[in-house]
Amino acid sequence: MDITHITSLLGGIALFLYGMSIMGAGLEKLAGGKMQSVLQRLTSNTLKGVLLGTLITGVIQSSAGTVVICVGLVNSGIMTLTQSVGVIMGANIGTTVTGQLIRMADISGESLLLTLVQPKTFSPVVAFIGCILYVFVRNAKKKNIGQILLGFGILFTGMNLMDTGVSPLKESAFFQNLFVSMTNPILGVLVGLVVTVLIQSSSASVGILQALSSTGLVTFGSAIPVILGAHIGTAFTPLLTIGGSSKDGKRAALVHLYFNVIGSIVVLALVYLYRFTFGFPMWNDVMNKGAIANIHTLSSIFAMLLFLPFSSCLSRLAMLTVRDSEEESQELSMPVLDERLYKSPAVALQQARNAVYKMCRRAARNVGLAMPLLVEMDPDIVSAIQVRENLIDRMEVEISNYLIHLTDQELGDDESHTVSDLLNYVTEYERIGDYAVNIMEKAQEMEEKEVAFSENAQRELKLLGDAVQRILTLTDEAFGNENTKAAAQVEPLEETIDIMVEKLRDQHISRLKDGVCSIDAGVIFLDVLNNVERISDHCSNVAARLIGMENGYEYDSHTLKAIMHHNPTKDYALAFENCRKEYLVPLEAMDA
Repeated sequence: MDITHITSLLGGIALFLYGMSIMGAGLEKLAGGKMQSVLQRLTSNTLKGVLLGTLITGVIQSSAGTVVICVGLVNSGIMTLTQSVGVIMGANIGTTVTGQLIRMADISGESLLLTLVQPKTFSPVVAFIGCILYVFVRNAKKKNIGQILLGFGILFTGMNLMDTGVSPLKESAFFQNLFVSMTNPILGVLVGLVVTVLIQSSSASVGILQALSSTGLVTFGSAIPVILGAHIGTAFTPLLTIGGSSKDGKRAALVHLYFNVIGSIVVLALVYLYRFTFGFPMWNDVMNKGAIANIHTLSSIFAMLLFLPFSSCLSRLAMLTVRDSEEESQELSMPVLDERLYKSPAVALQQARNAVYKMCRRAARNVGLAMPLLVEMDPDIVSAIQVRENLIDRMEVEISNYLIHLTDQELGDDESHTVSDLLNYVTEYERIGDYAVNIMEKAQEMEEKEVAFSENAQRELKLLGDAVQRILTLTDEAFGNENTKAAAQVEPLEETIDIMVEKLRDQHISRLKDGVCSIDAGVIFLDVLNNVERISDHCSNVAARLIGMENGYEYDSHTLKAIMHHNPTKDYALAFENCRKEYLVPLEAMDA
């Protein structure tokens, strides 16, 4: 094997991988970006999920790509872990389509028709047509078709180059001994696993094996372990993408790993058990590209059929690996809003109120998680905030729709007022959640720009964060227990936070003028102050509405707040004084 054959082999592998990549990208774009919505909608049972996973992966030519999409959907709460299992199992079948296409290279014959359908004949023509469409045509759909054709042609051109590059190996004693050693199942699996992890595609590693089959050295005994190793190797790519994912997102990637590892081990064990018990007459027979493609496909189908009745076991195993505390399990569940309760409006309203309370706690939790990110970034916390925010947004839609449909019933005046109040509370808590995300994004901006707050600014934010947590806790207590005493303590604290924000704004502008703080950090600090002020305003709106309900809606919430500020009661004045001592006095001491 001389340098020409080595460069031909390396160039063939490069073209093969590149062709497969751009063909998959073109197919994905041609699908119109609808794969995620299709995955979400058509996974009502495991079998449907398997069929859908097979179809999607057959289109994008990457089981890892399909699993990464699943991880993203599970991570955002759009798809459940249980729904993802079938799609993941189907992805392993869909990825074998490439091998079935490559088997066309085995077509041979003297007739013109057989010559024309051979890949080495038509692939350059297909690549040329694809290049014309991709480079010279402006229509987006035709460009995507051109990209697919170009990728298809490049893939087979690469395959032909690999065939040329490996042709001398059939005479190599070393290579012959190497394939004999790969009949050792453990070594064969390791080779398939390592190659697949390195090139991050089981289709590509099986394609390389198909190219090697042209040497006449690839037997059933050496190919089967390599193919099963490739199945295992392809599960490692999604694992590289789960940093910062939610626990369910990590579990989805683990489902893929467990399915491939356990499935491959079981298939390998059954194959060798049958061989040693009954014998395989074709064990040492030479394999061609078609036989390799068939084993790749059949082993994936067998593993799927093996797990189909026990698909729930995969999700349970993943959940045992990445455990939830009982508190987290409760916190990240969607509320139950039963439309059958419309006939009992009072019960339906209590159910809706419970759901709004869960929304309240989630929004408060996100604020509590976001503030510390301004001092120390944590990708896992960012992921947790994003998951909870997705749930808050979904809850806003579901609770609002539930309450609006409830108004179709015959409601009394009090019940109508309650519906209106709950709709307002939903809006307040959704906005609090949005401001928490804004603060998180400011923390991410700081990390990207590599800026940090001064020690003084960090101490100020810590004190402000304590005040915000206090007002959120009071609002939580007031709404959750309909506690007007707690609600009455919210407005004095909100006034205190407004004063704190104003003082901090002035102090930070002074630091900017003195050059103590960078411009980037200064702008972010002021944006954080604005978001904190809005959060306390929404808490104030909730508390004022609760007090207004207690007083029989004598005043609207804005009028009631104005009365509190301009004609404060003794209780209000005492509460404000306590807040002043707890937050404003320490703040003034920092400034001194």
